Amino acid sequence: MIELTLIGIGTGNPDHLTLQAAAEIAAADLILLPLKGAGKEDLAGLRRAICARHAGPATRIVDFALPVRDAADPDYRSGVDRWHDDIAAAWRATIAGHLPALRGRVALLVWGDPSLYDSTLRIAGRLDLPLRCRVIPGITAIQALCAAHAIPLNDIGAPVTITTGRRLRDEGWPEGAQTVVVMLDGGCAFRTLPPEGLQIWWGGFVGMAEQILDHGPLAEAAPRIVAARAGARAAHGWIMDIYLLRRG
Repeated sequence: MIELTLIGIGTGNPDHLTLQAAAEIAAADLILLPLKGAGKEDLAGLRRAICARHAGPATRIVDFALPVRDAADPDYRSGVDRWHDDIAAAWRATIAGHLPALRGRVALLVWGDPSLYDSTLRIAGRLDLPLRCRVIPGITAIQALCAAHAIPLNDIGAPVTITTGRRLRDEGWPEGAQTVVVMLDGGCAFRTLPPEGLQIWWGGFVGMAEQILDHGPLAEAAPRIVAARAGARAAHGWIMDIYLLRRG
């Protein structure tokens, strides 16, 4: 049986790795490293640096090409499902190629935490393998953002809404929400909101050496964030960012 361990590695700072995560990396027989294509070598490089620090002497570290989602597919959900099928097939082929008896400990290093806006667990459920799946939690981008700005996530006794840029753009401000955390926003959806009374705390490359931050009233900060995001994307070829919006 394959024991598949999904290891949360935080948001880009190798020191975010927990002791439990380091121990699981050291114990793995095989670690799969996804290659996301030209311009995103930093992501693979960080994973390799973590493995160099923590992997055991017998651990095999194997790259595989991560399939690309068809962003032009008009049916978003069906397109994501097909993409996940392709990724699961790539995992299976790589595992079978290096553990042909289909026995051993396989690890995947997951950005942030595997349980929060990450598809690794859903992809693992598509694997046609004798499998037991385990999750090692990691520091989330939400935690890293709040720590970077030295702010609490919630007001006293108040709830927090976590959503995506797509939903914020299409549906507007979530009904009844006071604090909203927005992830997976490739288009600066905060620009679609009436800015009056809203504060924003934004971060790009949170936790990494390239980290950039901004905050303030949305009306004032939005143009700065759009410009900073575009400049960082042009400089690095990619960007991962997150932000928190709060009324009052």
